[in-house]
Amino acid sequence: MTRLDGLREKPAWITHLGCHLGCIEYLGLEISRAWVYGGTGHAFAINIHQQLCPSGPTAWRTEIVDRLASNLGYLVDGVRAHRSQDDFSARQAIAWALVRGCTDTGVPCYGWELGMPEWYVITGYDEGGYYFSGPAADQARQPLPWQELATGEIGWLCVQCVLPCEHEPDDVIVAQALEFALDSATGKFTDPNYTAGPAAFVLWAHALDTGIADRFGTGYNAACWRECREQAVAFLEEARERLTGRADALFEEAATHYAAVAAALTAVSKRLPFELPTEGSEGPTARDPEAAALLRDAGAAEERGLDALARLRDALA
Repeated sequence: MTRLDGLREKPAWITHLGCHLGCIEYLGLEISRAWVYGGTGHAFAINIHQQLCPSGPTAWRTEIVDRLASNLGYLVDGVRAHRSQDDFSARQAIAWALVRGCTDTGVPCYGWELGMPEWYVITGYDEGGYYFSGPAADQARQPLPWQELATGEIGWLCVQCVLPCEHEPDDVIVAQALEFALDSATGKFTDPNYTAGPAAFVLWAHALDTGIADRFGTGYNAACWRECREQAVAFLEEARERLTGRADALFEEAATHYAAVAAALTAVSKRLPFELPTEGSEGPTARDPEAAALLRDAGAAEERGLDALARLRDALA
């Protein structure tokens, strides 16, 4: 067995970034959690399914997050495939070779759905398959045979390696994060049946008003997007400190609006906390008009926040 000692996923609702954080810590890179969430843009994302499917936090074009990571001082790249592709078996083999080569040379990797449909840091391998760290990893079968990666219901293969690189100047990092935030709110990175931006909060509120919201999905989405908005506030505060005197008042204004979004989502999480579904359950739904009202408030604050970000982008140009 070959392992990278000390490599672990960092606890996070956004397990994609929990993997980023675990890998960069292993590499000895000093990048704050807020700078990772904000600089990759994820802190400003939201992706809501019409009925609050728990896939919302992961089922969008997150490749942009990995691309923006290079601004911060680490490269993310690897192998992607779907089991419907003719060359799927070959891509499984390429992913397996990538992980073995990277692990042998001290390069951390992470991947999708080595256990449940979430992201996991790949901590090592033996002749049979992958060892990993992440959600409920201690209850999952390890090693996962490499030929079984991405053979489940979703069928999506993604294995990424993380390498250090030169970071961009702070003003470039912030400018591109703000561009992502504004683009993301238009639905640029969202697939059909999902909604982004302030409209996502309206859709979510409607689902809770009418009782069609998946109960498990509601609790999970609330926890994930609350974490993002809390980190958006921390990112804006860190950016103001790094770019002191450039646009202090606008950074503070934007942070105030995102703090209001985070507070509303915290209240929603308290009303509808994350709960694992009962085994064999058909998936109960949730109806909560008070939570719906909180989400409408969050959407209004999100809209004000985006307006502040647009003015901030212009002021920093």
